[in-house]
Amino acid sequence: MPSFSCIAKDVLPEMRLDRFVAEKLKLLTRSQVKTRRLIARVNGKPVKISRIVQNGDRLEFSWDEAAPTGLTPENIPLETLYEDNRVIVINKRQGLVVHPGAGNASGTVANALLYRRLSCGGIQTGAAFRPGIVHRLDKDTSGVLIAAYDDDALAFLSDQFKNRKARKLYAAMVQGIPKTASGVIEGNIARDSHNRKRFSVSCDKGKPALTYYKTIRSWEKPSNAAPYTAGGGYGKPCALLLLRPKTGRTHQLRVHLRHIGHPILGDPIYGAPDPHMGLMLHAKSLSIILPGETEMRTFKTPLPERFFKMLDV
Repeated sequence: MPSFSCIAKDVLPEMRLDRFVAEKLKLLTRSQVKTRRLIARVNGKPVKISRIVQNGDRLEFSWDEAAPTGLTPENIPLETLYEDNRVIVINKRQGLVVHPGAGNASGTVANALLYRRLSCGGIQTGAAFRPGIVHRLDKDTSGVLIAAYDDDALAFLSDQFKNRKARKLYAAMVQGIPKTASGVIEGNIARDSHNRKRFSVSCDKGKPALTYYKTIRSWEKPSNAAPYTAGGGYGKPCALLLLRPKTGRTHQLRVHLRHIGHPILGDPIYGAPDPHMGLMLHAKSLSIILPGETEMRTFKTPLPERFFKMLDV
């Protein structure tokens, strides 16, 4: 982890630490201050990067170095909804992993973006480039995904997710029919103490989470529904919901729907797996302001084919 220390001098009035680092010391850009998680100490005490600097302050900084990509460019087809030289918006297909991790070293959206930038001349071969994955969708969740091509764009977009300004809308097919046509699901989400791969709603642990839902259509006895219980079975009640998460916790929609007794169909973790259809969750739209713009844009996708096949509608 790189580090730097100095005594502050020639400080402009009301100058924040992040500005001082970027404009006076030129250690990092202001966007890199966020993306590389700058840690600051003033006169020996930890402080926020928004602290005002005074002449004579003893400053100490450390931050994450830009990690080598470790990525191999791969020519993986992507359905592009929008692209410019700073961002790309895609309709991620079900089964495509967003970023390399344990068990998925290749074949990801990140690998595809690296190939895309190399092939269009956006970067030079061998140059350090990390596709800026602004947010993630689970492997089995399809739909709208936005990524950044530079640190400034990544910070700009990430701030909107962090401050809950980006608006996301999902569609889900769930087991059973909610008693009320619309409502709010609220409850902290914490890691399950019995299974580290799962999360659950907790009264006193985890982070607050809020999800709005609306029933679009329901079926008491669908004619072609895939099995969704451990023992299988067709023709059981189910519903198509629109979901708007106010927060963005890991597995939030899947956990919240299970919590109210309506797990998403095909959910292998919180419901019952369906090898024919997979997880019936789709990121239908994303509203966000793009770098360099002031008005919010909305990117939409239609329901994928598996939703129609599910009920033969």
